[in-house]
Amino acid sequence: MSKKLRKKLWRIVICLIAYIAVLSANKICEIKEVVFFEPATDKWLWAIPFLAVFIAISFDIIKNAVRSIVKGLILDENFLMVIASIGAFLIGSYSEGVAVMLFYQVGEWFQSYAVGKSRKSIKELMDIRPDYANVYRDGVSQTVDPDEVSIGETIIVNPGEKIPLDGVVIDGSSNIDTSSLTGESLPRFAQEDDEVISGCVNLSGVIKVSVTKEFQESTVNKILELMENATEKKAASENFIHRFALRYTPIVCLLALALAVLGPIITKQSFIPWLYRALEFLVISCPCALVISVPLGFFGGIGGAGRVGILVKGSSYIELLGEADIVAMDKTGTLTSGVFCIEKVTVNPAWSNGTDEDARKKLLQIAAAVEKHSTHPIAQSIVASCDDMIGDERISDINETAGKGVSAVIDDIRYYVGNKKMLDDMHIDASEASNTAVYVSTEGEICGIIELRDEEKSDAAECVRGLKKAGVSRVVMLTGDAVETAKDIATRLGIDEYYAKLLPTDKVSIVEQLLSNLKKGKKLVFVGDGINDAPVLARADVGIAMGGLGSDAAIEAADVVLMTDEPSKLVTAMRISKRTLRIVRENIVFAIGVKILILILAACGVASMWAAVFADVGVAFIAILNALRAMKVKQ
Repeated sequence: MSKKLRKKLWRIVICLIAYIAVLSANKICEIKEVVFFEPATDKWLWAIPFLAVFIAISFDIIKNAVRSIVKGLILDENFLMVIASIGAFLIGSYSEGVAVMLFYQVGEWFQSYAVGKSRKSIKELMDIRPDYANVYRDGVSQTVDPDEVSIGETIIVNPGEKIPLDGVVIDGSSNIDTSSLTGESLPRFAQEDDEVISGCVNLSGVIKVSVTKEFQESTVNKILELMENATEKKAASENFIHRFALRYTPIVCLLALALAVLGPIITKQSFIPWLYRALEFLVISCPCALVISVPLGFFGGIGGAGRVGILVKGSSYIELLGEADIVAMDKTGTLTSGVFCIEKVTVNPAWSNGTDEDARKKLLQIAAAVEKHSTHPIAQSIVASCDDMIGDERISDINETAGKGVSAVIDDIRYYVGNKKMLDDMHIDASEASNTAVYVSTEGEICGIIELRDEEKSDAAECVRGLKKAGVSRVVMLTGDAVETAKDIATRLGIDEYYAKLLPTDKVSIVEQLLSNLKKGKKLVFVGDGINDAPVLARADVGIAMGGLGSDAAIEAADVVLMTDEPSKLVTAMRISKRTLRIVRENIVFAIGVKILILILAACGVASMWAAVFADVGVAFIAILNALRAMKVKQ
């Protein structure tokens, strides 16, 4: 809980205690018929302690009402609360005047608590901005701020460092981790004449890069700007109570004025009783039960979601989730695990002498033995898939060729394990594989092909089915991976559309396009897990981050966080949203219905002030019990 919320809670508690103390003393004096001066004077004197409590509990509401009046927004909920409370004091209902404001402040506190702390600046948490650049000047490497490097200068990027500026490699070669920007699951090999982009991480060799863009125009800086602009573009869902008050407040104020003015004229009675009735009407019109029931309903939904590992950062996102029509999802880390599994092993019959099963086992053993000491994700996946490893004593002369593969001598035969570039260098023909492929060969012939794929999460297909069942019209996948890989995943999971080979700027553009095609009243949800997803998470109507393995930037940019790495939790979140909205609407209808009934009775002179307060308390209590239903969520 934030310091501000804690301070407000203490103020509410202290004022509540003071109110109970003053109210109790007042009632005891009435029961015991204790009179300090004379009855009329005593009645006005009791206004002083009640007024002190009133000012203590409502000074911020009064301040907000004054600010609204200055801005020209007179008839908002703050104004109604102040008028209702002052009206209670004017007709001598001091305790009711304080009770009205206490109820309102309790409701406001619950709403503020549900929203939680204001999110920290996304820019501060984005760790893709490079802190420095090693620029080569006058034959010496100098460490400077990336802003100070000009186009055409040469920078040196060591292993483990972020590439500070966009450029072209002029010397050296290395594996580049682009996952933070493109979402690609595999490192990219970069050598002379290859372009590299800022924000990526150099994994292995030292490279020299000729700068082609100043930092202000670099990829990493554009992403930072996208984050800020996207956050500003996303409009917060307008609060229901505020929308209601804009219509409700002027209506009840006009009705109260009509009672005070038209009542005496029509009935030809004294003006004073009708003035009291009008003020009483204003007090009764104060929507205390509604003010409590709406935020509590959302709070119940947020609490229920939290119990099953779904963090919702505000009540407005509960509402928006229920209106989702398009769900766009990142691939790597969201729908897939980022871990490769072997899809198919094809053995060259001319190389194998045994049965198909034995041949496949032997091919896998050879590949695992050669790749054993490589740190490449594919190599590690092949090693993990081999149950019966060849002993180290049979392996010698391991040689890795950057960007192509690894070779080693096993039982006096040299085997090559790598991509198709390695085969091309050896002038060996091989068919193209549909998936990510590792080729195993000797110096003269191909032994076989091991095809791997980025394994989809166990509940990914269930998530897509659940979304369509929940009423989502289109499920779209956005990824930085190759078209073939994206098509394969989309087909297996039943995804409607997919877009491949995307940079973060491309993802934002596509989301903008999808947003422009939305039906009126419908919303777009985006689900992602990496730093590269943060701008899109901020731009979508609702951004959802996979929190278990997701980056801090994605989690901070998102409106909803799935604390586990289960995409099916998205379906649970939508189910909670729809159920919460149903409960909130039940509370709204019930609270407004009871309020209208009492207002009619008040206009007829039947309802007393205490009857109105009792009805409000009763409605609030029932609404709270109903809101607690939202806390119960099936796993």
